[in-house]
Amino acid sequence: MNNEKKQAPKQKILIVDDSELNRAILADMLGDEYDIIEAEDGWQAVETLQKGIGISLVLLDIVMPNMNGFEVLDIMNKNRWIEDIPVIMISTENGSSHVERAYELGVTDFIGRPFDALIVHRRVVNTILLYSKQKKLMSMVADQIYEKEKQSSLMIDILSHIVEFRNGESGLHVRNVRLLTELLLKRLVQKTSKYQLSRGDISIISTASALHDIGKVAIPEEVLNKPGRLTDEEFTLMKTHAEIGARMLEDLPFYSDEPLVKAAYEICRWHHERFDGRGYPDGLAGDAIPISAQMVALADVYDALTSERVYKKAIAHEEAVKMILEGKCGVFNPMVLECLTDIADTLQQELHNIRAAQNDRDIRSIAEELFRHEELGASERAVQLLEHERTKYNFFAALTQEIQFEYNLSPSMVTISAWGADKLGLPEVVMDPYSDQRVVQIFGKGLRGLSDALRSTTPEQPMVTYDCKVCLEGEERWMRIISRATWSVDEPPRYMGAIGKAMDIHEAHMKLAELEQAAAHDPLTGLFNHARAKKIIRERMESRPNGQFALVILDLDHFKNANDNYGHIFGDRVLIHMAEQLRKCIRGGDIPARVGGDEFLIFLEYKGEAEPVIQRIFTSLLGKYEDFPISVSMGVARTADVGNDYEELFHAADQALYAVKRGGRGHFRLYDPSMKEMLSVISPMDSETGESGAGALPKEEEEA
Repeated sequence: MNNEKKQAPKQKILIVDDSELNRAILADMLGDEYDIIEAEDGWQAVETLQKGIGISLVLLDIVMPNMNGFEVLDIMNKNRWIEDIPVIMISTENGSSHVERAYELGVTDFIGRPFDALIVHRRVVNTILLYSKQKKLMSMVADQIYEKEKQSSLMIDILSHIVEFRNGESGLHVRNVRLLTELLLKRLVQKTSKYQLSRGDISIISTASALHDIGKVAIPEEVLNKPGRLTDEEFTLMKTHAEIGARMLEDLPFYSDEPLVKAAYEICRWHHERFDGRGYPDGLAGDAIPISAQMVALADVYDALTSERVYKKAIAHEEAVKMILEGKCGVFNPMVLECLTDIADTLQQELHNIRAAQNDRDIRSIAEELFRHEELGASERAVQLLEHERTKYNFFAALTQEIQFEYNLSPSMVTISAWGADKLGLPEVVMDPYSDQRVVQIFGKGLRGLSDALRSTTPEQPMVTYDCKVCLEGEERWMRIISRATWSVDEPPRYMGAIGKAMDIHEAHMKLAELEQAAAHDPLTGLFNHARAKKIIRERMESRPNGQFALVILDLDHFKNANDNYGHIFGDRVLIHMAEQLRKCIRGGDIPARVGGDEFLIFLEYKGEAEPVIQRIFTSLLGKYEDFPISVSMGVARTADVGNDYEELFHAADQALYAVKRGGRGHFRLYDPSMKEMLSVISPMDSETGESGAGALPKEEEEA
C-alpha cells in the first residue's frame, strides 16, 4: 500500500539554452529531483513563462538566436515575473560587463561553463529554497497582520457598540467617527508635515477613536438617553465620562505602554477640549491638545450633527459643515477645519464607498499594502498559496483527531483545534486559561507543571514532552502533551508561548512508533533511508571492530531513459522493483538502503573473500522490469582496505563506482588506492556525455 502513495509533485526548472547538449547535461544533473522543461531559445522561454505553470527556477543562457538571455530578462522584468521566479544565468560569457548587466536585470546567481555538477546542484537547491522561504515568510507575516487587525477591530467594535447600545445611538456612530478620523488625518498629512504622522500612526489613531466614549458605561442610562435638555447637574455628570474613560485605560493591568492604548487615552480624555481652552476636563488650549483628540472631536461633532439622536433630528451634510466652520459647535484648530473644507465636497461619497467596501478592504488593508511594498514585491499568488495551505492544515487537523493548541503569553490566551475543543468540552478560544475553572478542572496541577516545563526551555532546546493526569467526562486518564516553546528574537530572548498537541498515552506510543518508522525509511521503496542506514552501520562497526565488512554503492544504468521514455510513474515502479530485488538477494543481517534517486547501498559482512559475495548480488540484480532492461554499476569498499570510519568507507565505495562509470558502466569494482583522486578529474569524454561522476557524490540533502 505504501508503494502506491502519491509523491509530492516535483518543482519545475526551465532550462533555456540553444545547445541541446548543454540542456541534456543540465537535465541529467537535475532530472532526478526536479521536473525539467526545456526551451531552445528566448521565444520558447517567454512562451513557457506566459503559461503560468509554476516554474520554480530558470536556468538561462545569454547568447541565443531569436531572443537572447538579456531580452528574456527584460520581458520578465516588465511582466514582474522576476519577482516570483529566480533566474540563474549560464554562459561562457563571464566578462564583468555581462555579469554586471545580468545582476542589474535581477539574476540571482551566475554559473559558467563547463558545468561542475556539484556547484550547479547546490546553487539550484539554495536558490529555490531561498525564494520558497521568502515567499512563505512574507505570506505568514501578511496573515499574522491580517489576523491581528481582524481580532483587534472586532474586539474594539464589540466594546464600543456596547457603549452605543446603552447610549441609544444608531450603532454606526463608532464606525463613522473612525472613518472620518482616518479621512481627516490623511488630508492633514497631505497639507503639512508639522505633526509627523506615519501611516501606522493614522491606523492606530483611527482604531483608537472607536473608544472615545467608553467612559459612558459609567453614566446612568436615564441621563444618557434623556430626550430633553440636561439639567446643570446632569450635564456635570455627563462630562465626567471623559475622565472615567481615560482612567479605565490608565488603570489597565497590562498594555498601558502600547501605542493603541496611549492614543485611546488621549482621545478619551481630551476629545471634548476646545482650541480656545474652554473645553473639558482639563481646559487645554491650542496644540496642547493632542492632534488625535482634535481630529476625533471634529469627527464626533460632524457625525452627531448628521445623525438622528433621541433628542434631535439629523441635519443635512451642507448645514452641518457650515455650522462647524462658523463656530456654532465649538472652536477647532484652523488647520483641522481646512482639512474638513478640503474634503467636504466628496465626504459623503467617500463615506458611502468606504462603508460599502469595508468588509472586503479594511481588515486586509495592511496585509495588501505590505505586498504592494516595493522592497518586498510578493505576488498575490503567495497569499493564495498560504490560504490553500491553511485550508489543508485545518482539514488534516480535523482528520488526525488530536487536541492541538497554541498558547500566547501576551495576551494570555489558548486556541484549541475544533476537534480538541469538542473533546475537552471547552471553547476553541480560552482567555487566561490559568484562571479559567473549566481548564483547571480538566488539567489540575498538570497545567502549572506544563507551564514551568515550557518556561525552563531555551530557544535552542524548545521541545517539551509532558505526561499528566486529566479529567475527561468524569474519568481520570494519563495524557502526553508534546509541545514547543516559542521565543522572541530579542536579546535576551523572551518566552512568548507554545504550540503543541495532547493525546492519550497509549495513542502517543503508537504514533511515536509510526513516526520513528517513517523517519527511518524511504517512503517510495520502504528501504532504510541514508541517514538511518548510516547510524545502524556505524553502530554495527563499533560493536564489532574486527569484523570483515563491505559497503556497496550501486545505481541503475541509464535510469533516465525509464523516466524519459515511459514516464516518472514507471520510473518509480522500476525503483520499487529494484528495492524488492535487493531484499531478495541479501541475507538477513545485511543492510540495504536508498541513498537518493536511483542510487542504493548495501552493507554486508563476509568471511574469506568479498568478491564472490558481490558477484552473486550483482548477477541477481540484472534482468528486466517489463520491457525495461535492468543493469547496474557497483562500487565496493572493504573495511580491511580503508578502516572502520563510515565516511571513509562511503567515499571509497563512491570512488570505485565512479571508476566503473568511467570504464563503461554495467560491472562492479572493488576500491583500490589508484582510484583515490579520480573524483577530482573530469575528462573531456565525461563532459561530452554528461557523466561527470558527481552523481555518485554523497547527497547532503538526504542527510538532512
